[in-house]
Amino acid sequence: MKSILLAFYQLTRLPLPNVDFDEKACGRSTLYFPAVGLFLGVLLASLAWAAGFLFPAGIKAALIVVGMVVLTGGMHLDGFMDSVDGLFSGRPRERKLEIMRDSRVGAFGVIGVICLLLLKYNLLLELPDGVLFKVLLVLPAISRWGMSIAVIAFPYARPDGLGKVYAVQSGSRELAGSTIITAVAVALILGLQGAWLVALAAFAAWVAGKKIVKELGGLTGDTYGFINELLEVVLLLAVYPILRWTCGFHSVF
Repeated sequence: MKSILLAFYQLTRLPLPNVDFDEKACGRSTLYFPAVGLFLGVLLASLAWAAGFLFPAGIKAALIVVGMVVLTGGMHLDGFMDSVDGLFSGRPRERKLEIMRDSRVGAFGVIGVICLLLLKYNLLLELPDGVLFKVLLVLPAISRWGMSIAVIAFPYARPDGLGKVYAVQSGSRELAGSTIITAVAVALILGLQGAWLVALAAFAAWVAGKKIVKELGGLTGDTYGFINELLEVVLLLAVYPILRWTCGFHSVF
C-alpha cells in the first residue's frame, strides 16, 4: 500500500493520506506507475464525457489539456521545460545539468511547452468521441509505463536527487509488473490495436533514453517528465495511422 501511495505522490497532486518516506517502497512504486496513469485516465475520460454535454469540442479539448496539468500539478511539464532548456542549450554535459537544475525557465523551454500544448490540444480536438474516451483511458497508463522503462533501463546522471532513489531501488521485477498492468489495461480497452501503441511507446522511450544518456551521461527526474510528455504526444499522433491501418476507426469503435 505504501508503494502505491508513493506512486500517486510522485505522479499526481491528488489529496492523499500522509505516508512515511521509504527508499525501498519508492523503488517498488515504479511497478504501479501505469496503474496511477489508468486512474488519471478514468478522471480525464470522465471530464471529457461531462464536458461534452456542456461545451463545444474546442472547449472540451482545452479542458482535457488543463485537466492533465491540474491532476499532475504540472510536474511533468516542468521537467519537460527544464529538459528542453538543457538538452538544446548546446553546452557541455555539466553545464546542461546545471541549466536543468535552475528554477528559471529559458526560451527553449517556453517555446517547447507551447508547441507541446498546441499539439495536445489539436490532436485531442480531432479525435471522435468514441475514440477519445478510450484513448484518454490508456494514454496516461502507457506514458507512465514509459517512465518506468526510463527509470529502470537507464543510469541516473546525478550523484544524488529523488530520482536517484527510484533508479537505484527499481529493477526487473518492477518493470515486469508495470508491463503486465499496461498490457492488460490496453488489451481490455483497445484490444489488439492497442499493442501497436504499446510497442511504439517502448520504442520511443528507449530511443529518447539513449539520446539523453548520450547527452547527459544518464537520466534525471526532469527527463522522466520529459519522456512522459513526449510519449503522450507521440501516442496521440499515432492513434489515427495505427488504428486506421489495423482496422479503421469506424469498424473498431
